[in-house]
Amino acid sequence: MAGAALIPDIGKIIVFLLLLLAFFLLTAKSERKLPNYIFASFLLVTALDLVGLFIPQTTNVWIERIRLASVLLQMPLYWLYVRSACFHNYELESKHILHALPALGFFLFFIISGISAEALQLFGIASQLQYYAYIIAVFVSLRTFRTLYRENYSANHHITYKWLLQTTILFLIGNTFVVIRDILFSKEALDYLPLINLIISVFALSVISWFVLKALYRPKLFLGVDKNLLPIKSSPAVIPGEYQKELNRLANHMQAQRPYLDAELSLQKLADGIGLPDKLVSQLINQHLGKHFFDYINEFRITEAKALLQNQPELTVLEILYQVGFNSKSSFYTAFKKETGQTPTNYRRSTT
Repeated sequence: MAGAALIPDIGKIIVFLLLLLAFFLLTAKSERKLPNYIFASFLLVTALDLVGLFIPQTTNVWIERIRLASVLLQMPLYWLYVRSACFHNYELESKHILHALPALGFFLFFIISGISAEALQLFGIASQLQYYAYIIAVFVSLRTFRTLYRENYSANHHITYKWLLQTTILFLIGNTFVVIRDILFSKEALDYLPLINLIISVFALSVISWFVLKALYRPKLFLGVDKNLLPIKSSPAVIPGEYQKELNRLANHMQAQRPYLDAELSLQKLADGIGLPDKLVSQLINQHLGKHFFDYINEFRITEAKALLQNQPELTVLEILYQVGFNSKSSFYTAFKKETGQTPTNYRRSTT
């Protein structure tokens, strides 16, 4: 198939982009370097794996052993990357070296048994089992992250969540192509293998290009939340009718001090301003008022934005969103449309 001849060239482009992005992440100025370093490591390991697209497997048996074994480092590194991106106080610990044991084990296995068809079959089963185990772990981490930022932060952490979720889904799609290829290979449907390999190569190139663009346009993508926080469901429930005095203090503080105008407002900041324990304020908002902290704060911001859209036509939408506490145009438009069913521009037209 003519398209198969393109695979080595596409592979070279992909590896070059991976190396370029890894270099960018390692050298970019950032307040939180750990996510960049881990993701760069993930990209370098992935580049080593994809070298197989244009270098014959028979070139050097030691390189091939290292390349194959390194595949088992990809998902542990990606899981560590997700954890470090989600939680600002996440740190690598000595126990994390245990995640490298499967890669080391198969490297030794390939030295002892050689890279035979039986060894590759066993490796394929192990790598797929490991892949889905880490994918599940990633989704659990993302769900926890989403719960914590909605309960404790008003900043646009959902951008981080969206990026990581999209990336994970793309990985799942790419792995699906690999599984299909392996099934075809096992059934000796060899006529379709060049096409599947070409699809995998083009898909990988598209994803890597997307990574590069994201890295360039959003170099400060990750805010991170406190990994020591616990979801509100782990706290005692607030009994309806209690804490009315505290609810009044919360409402008065929101109206008088307008803390929601602070784009980096967190539950801790709000609790300090009111003079109440942060756990109590979390319970008041999440359980008694039945809202996430994220949505509760955004409701005040949208109310403020609606007033400015109606009464101050000289202000642009961009000026208004920053003035009321948002620091992202996309998050403002999403929250505004959720609250009003209209875009800010259409709302202004309909009310003036």
